Amino acid sequence: MTVVGPFGLSVRDQALEADVQAGLAAVEEGLLEATKSDVPFITEAAQHLVRAGGKRFRPLLVMLAAQFGDPHTPGVVPSAVVVELTHLATLYHDDVMDEADVRRGVASANARWGNSVAVLTGDFLFARASHILADLGPEAVRIQAEAFERLVTGQILETAGPRDGRDPIDHYLDVIAGKTGSLIAVAGRFGAMMSGADETTVNILTQYGERLGTAFQLADDVLDIASDSHESGKTPGTDLREGIPTLPVLHLRALADGERGTDKDRELSDLLAGDLTDDARHAEALAGLRAHPALEQARRDTVRYAEEARATLAPLPECMAKAALEGLCDSVVHRAG
Repeated sequence: MTVVGPFGLSVRDQALEADVQAGLAAVEEGLLEATKSDVPFITEAAQHLVRAGGKRFRPLLVMLAAQFGDPHTPGVVPSAVVVELTHLATLYHDDVMDEADVRRGVASANARWGNSVAVLTGDFLFARASHILADLGPEAVRIQAEAFERLVTGQILETAGPRDGRDPIDHYLDVIAGKTGSLIAVAGRFGAMMSGADETTVNILTQYGERLGTAFQLADDVLDIASDSHESGKTPGTDLREGIPTLPVLHLRALADGERGTDKDRELSDLLAGDLTDDARHAEALAGLRAHPALEQARRDTVRYAEEARATLAPLPECMAKAALEGLCDSVVHRAG
């Protein structure tokens, strides 16, 4: 058994592995080239997270989706670079909004250089992604623009919170479909589209990416609670500290507010609703949520979305690329295990 990329996807076909590895290596070169500037400080800031590594989940999906056409078509690698640059740019902005100190096991850009540099570096990456995108044609530009609009809308909806009468869990799932699912859907779409796959296949891989993206974010929610910083590459409980209600917290609140809620549920819910900037209160809240059934419910939701993604692939022909995409579903679930 062999492995493709740091995401840990197992692939049983040497030709497929070699093809995907070559594509990912080309993407890595493309990322370094796209983040160079005539100003050395900008290059340092822009390459900060590139050099920190990462799973390269989105480029991996582009490469696998491209297997349903001609994976060596010139637009495949640049489209993967565009998707990853866009993702990296959002991380710079997210860390500013979350006041995060650690990202991918290194100091976040805002912790190292301040918020202004972090925001502007994110903008620089968006600009470089747009420059590459312009060479991929107007349809690619439109697809990316629509996805970016959804991504920003999801972020705004998260900040604004659910409207009166809206179920908070339904609202949250809409948020992450925009914030995370939209760009991962583009990864599947670009890979298939740039490789010349037929329209049906393009649509299937777009839908697959959307569902897998939701599962991917839900797995991150679980990791934020359940893992330590060594596993996740960032400070555990960051969302808790910032008062961002992720799925485990929302499940806890729903239980605490319902008829089946216990005093212990309500006490933990009240603790989570309070000020968690204090390290002792934050540690108590994190420990309480780790031991609560709400965390297991979030894991089950992750599995459900991953299985929906797998089911989306059913109409595609049986091949090693399809098996690898199914394996990605397993890998996402494993992260939340």
